[in-house]
Amino acid sequence: MQPTKKYALPAEVRAQFPFFDTKPEIHYLDNAASSQKPRCVIETLHQYDAYEHANIHRGVYGISERATDRYEKVREKLAAFLHAKRPEEMVFTSGSTESLNTLAFGLGTRLQPGDEILLTVAEHHANLVPWQLVAARTGARIRYIPLTADYRLDLNAAAELFSPKTKVFACAHISNVLGVIHPLEILIPMARAVGAAVVIDGAQGIVHLDVNVQSLDCDFYVFSGHKMLGPTGIGGFYGKYEKLCELPPWKGGGDMIESVTLEQSRFKCPPHRFEAGTPPISACLGLGRALDFYATLDRERLEAGNLALSKQLTAYLRGRKGYRVLVPADETAWVGIVSFHHERIHAHDMAAVADTQGVCVRAGHHCAQPLMQVLGVTATTRVSPYLYNTQADLDALFRALEQVEMLL
Repeated sequence: MQPTKKYALPAEVRAQFPFFDTKPEIHYLDNAASSQKPRCVIETLHQYDAYEHANIHRGVYGISERATDRYEKVREKLAAFLHAKRPEEMVFTSGSTESLNTLAFGLGTRLQPGDEILLTVAEHHANLVPWQLVAARTGARIRYIPLTADYRLDLNAAAELFSPKTKVFACAHISNVLGVIHPLEILIPMARAVGAAVVIDGAQGIVHLDVNVQSLDCDFYVFSGHKMLGPTGIGGFYGKYEKLCELPPWKGGGDMIESVTLEQSRFKCPPHRFEAGTPPISACLGLGRALDFYATLDRERLEAGNLALSKQLTAYLRGRKGYRVLVPADETAWVGIVSFHHERIHAHDMAAVADTQGVCVRAGHHCAQPLMQVLGVTATTRVSPYLYNTQADLDALFRALEQVEMLL
């Protein structure tokens, strides 16, 4: 049953997070890297680890069977959260990186010289390096969709790049640097028209959007729990069931096999064939509790509040000298991640001085070095608010930026 109360104000949400109770002087604005955890998630982790731990899927005794049942119920919650057809379409991994490596390995077994993998220049390394490894192993070629001057994907170029040679199209739902929502409603049909497999890196998408994998019509959609109010070390991917059945497993070991002889092994049906070994059970239960917490939030209103803070920040930066704000002029498909570059102040110095003021922002290439090269910078400062950030956090950032500028 869905809760009747919906938290609609950042202050109400913030009150559910022990981190902010114990560190009121900290203004955490690095949510694109990792979000904080609500009290209910932390309590779930502690309760299981302290009082309810047993391995899953193998035991016939009570606490093991209860742990197995709770673990599999999280799979059901994830399927509902992403609007998948069935729980068996959800695969647990350690997060987006392992998910993308699993998919690159599996899809890579079909590739040969002359085939093409289509990516974008804005990808996180996790959605680039695995494909480079596959290309080196198979002789396939990687091609890249460029950006327009407004930091969006060039759809005219994309239309030219898709061809019968394109066997895989892999693209972020939202850029972790630019905060741009890529137009999957246009790109995925292009991929479908040439018969390419579609892999979507949803590490940022699942955080900010109500994702419906059936409406998107992607083959695979990956995510990480630690960006969506859950624990580290847990995440996974959605896959159309018939597509999962076609993929070989990436890892071998216990729990993913149907039978083993000295000569060969037979694997379980999806999703279990992709889940070798003992999983992070408590982390999985914590992720399930995070999904429950999302159900208590008025996400649309809270996301609108995030966007309002980010628009304040972009206006502030554009009104000061020396800043280049890497945000599209058209903000209709933007979630409020703000990356910026100063012509005289290195991003690392910017973040270090901000830290002295209790403000946590990201600095560096954000695991997107090719994108930095395209943008003509070596690093940026990134500010990424989320559901619990308030005007006070933004005001603290403004004070920190003033401190930085005093160093000039």
